Amino acid sequence: MADSLACDVVVIGGGIMGSATALFLRRRGLTVTLLERDLCGSRSSGVNFGGVRRQGRPMAQMPLAQRSHQIWGRLKELIGIEAEYERSGHFKIARSLTDMESLNRYAEQARDHGLGLQLIEGRSALRKFFPAVGADAVGGSLCPEDGQANPRLLSPAFAHAARAAGADVREHAPVQAVEHDGTRFVVEFLQNGQALRIKSPALVNCAGAWAAPFAAQWDEPVPLQALPPTMGVTEPLPFFLTWSLGVEGGGVYCRQVRRGNVVFGGGRGYTLDSLRARSSHVAILEQLPQLVALLPQLRTAHVIRTWSGTEGYLPDNQPVLGASARCPGLFHAFGFAGGGFQLGPGVGDVMAELVAEGRTETPIDSFAIRRFLPAPT
Repeated sequence: MADSLACDVVVIGGGIMGSATALFLRRRGLTVTLLERDLCGSRSSGVNFGGVRRQGRPMAQMPLAQRSHQIWGRLKELIGIEAEYERSGHFKIARSLTDMESLNRYAEQARDHGLGLQLIEGRSALRKFFPAVGADAVGGSLCPEDGQANPRLLSPAFAHAARAAGADVREHAPVQAVEHDGTRFVVEFLQNGQALRIKSPALVNCAGAWAAPFAAQWDEPVPLQALPPTMGVTEPLPFFLTWSLGVEGGGVYCRQVRRGNVVFGGGRGYTLDSLRARSSHVAILEQLPQLVALLPQLRTAHVIRTWSGTEGYLPDNQPVLGASARCPGLFHAFGFAGGGFQLGPGVGDVMAELVAEGRTETPIDSFAIRRFLPAPT
């Protein structure tokens, strides 16, 4: 087995988190090897809904979301493309007075975070503001600078930019084993049928829904659950929906791309095996009446495709992000509960800062892996 490979940092996982981490590590001058089992961005980072929102996030995530928001604003400079990103706004619909009260409370909590939320209350005001909305809606909350992007373009573009910046990006390179020789991590992986080994003093676990075994190996077991979403897209329709839409309390979400197709989601799909998932016709049939009630224009629209993926969830719906509590040089970034797309660039910047400098200016203590570990005796 080859034993000549070495670098400053090995990143496991080539989704948006891992690829952004590799890019920002290179911009800080560290040598990086990124190992991806399949193609970069081909898993949940490339098949998600494409919403780029801060509205609705827990307050603990807001500093990270704001850091990421700034990076989204300079995508062309960083990765060479904009990936259909636009700050179209994110509108969260209230279907009851209770929902509207919840939106008001959230706006008050988020007041100091710079979201610029605009509350629209009452059916009459809502119809003037959003004429296309159905009769079930009683109000809503707009975050004007949230938006949407194409994940199928963005996630691979981060990996391409990392490679262009000098990172050693290796696709179709599944990790077989990780050890520590007392000085450095020793990562064994396969590529083109050949067993290879690389040594590094730092290891970043960005393996998404498959990250738990890497954490457990270092005595950091976490209750990570893999769940498949269900999403679909309609035929192209006359453009009528500027914003990305969500619903207070959950249920469905949707956005219309400039080509006219409406992308939508909600509910769960089916897990086929550890690597594959499919959409659920039951979930689709539950989504469609809700969508039509909110947007009557969709009543006669044809659904042309459905899909799923695999996302990692932790019991508190918060990610694990930061340094290992057990193993110096090990770092984690996983478990974003289906909401990692907007956070991805900021997570990469934070992880690179943490690895390179041993600290980060963005508060991430709420996401420490130690919250799942037994208290020391």
